[in-house]
Amino acid sequence: MLATQRLWPWKLLLAVILIGMAAGIWGAVNRIDYTWRWNRVPDYFFYIDEESRQIPFDGRVKSIIENGDVTTVALLSETGETVQVAIETETLRVTEGEELFEGDIVGFASEWSLGPLMTGLWTTLWLSGGASVLALIIGMLTGLARISRNYTLRGLSALYVEFIRGTPLLVQIFIAYFFIGTVFDLSRNVAGMGALAIFAGAYVAEIVRAGIQSISKGQMEAARSLGMNLIQAMVYIVLPQAFKRILPPLSGQFISLIKDSSLVSVIAITDLTKSGREIITSTFATFEIWLTVAAMYLIVTSVLSQLVFYMERRLAVSD
Repeated sequence: MLATQRLWPWKLLLAVILIGMAAGIWGAVNRIDYTWRWNRVPDYFFYIDEESRQIPFDGRVKSIIENGDVTTVALLSETGETVQVAIETETLRVTEGEELFEGDIVGFASEWSLGPLMTGLWTTLWLSGGASVLALIIGMLTGLARISRNYTLRGLSALYVEFIRGTPLLVQIFIAYFFIGTVFDLSRNVAGMGALAIFAGAYVAEIVRAGIQSISKGQMEAARSLGMNLIQAMVYIVLPQAFKRILPPLSGQFISLIKDSSLVSVIAITDLTKSGREIITSTFATFEIWLTVAAMYLIVTSVLSQLVFYMERRLAVSD
């Protein structure tokens, strides 16, 4: 009770600060000579796409069956083949028994389709997800090589980490696509995912190395004294303990990778950032789209952060 009483002034101060920030942003927005068009943004998530329904052959209209807003048109070809087409009743353009030629429009059908923002978000998610898995594999192997007794493995892993961490990701994406991708005939998606994985893998390697070295050497010695070989001791004793310690920085790296994936738009991968840029080019709704794109990135990273917090709580039970 006493702790709660001491806490309320700080909660009040936090509320005042947030209200002040919101008021400042509102005032700044009102000072901008800009016409906001938020009503157009939902169409870039989902929209109703009206597609024409055409006859695929030369033939005639066999029958027309109306059922409320949907009409089914049976088309009969010259060879006796029958095809049924469902269209919206109000868009019907043919009559029963009418002769048609291949490509003639029978009517139109509307269906919900993903807008460019959702398509771009899906590209960002699978690109980041694939790169994260590859980065974890690369980072784990490189991290183990960094603490290996083999001089060659240590040297190669150190060169890889220093080179990747010492050069910009944008440059690495260009090299992966225009040089390596050209030599090995890789698609832009493969080159982009590979560049992200190699970039993140260098940072994961250092996280893994630090996590393993933070475990007391007595753990390895105890495992070896029980008859385990080096691999068994590492897999069953050291790595599970190290995983608990590296989970927060590891999740931070993967969250950063989601945001870094926006750079693949420079090699014409239509991710969330490129989709937003294309929408702005055609609509000039600059502020609305960029704020929406930022909010979508924030939602994705926040969900991932909450998942990591949940995993941390579950793993803490065994401590």
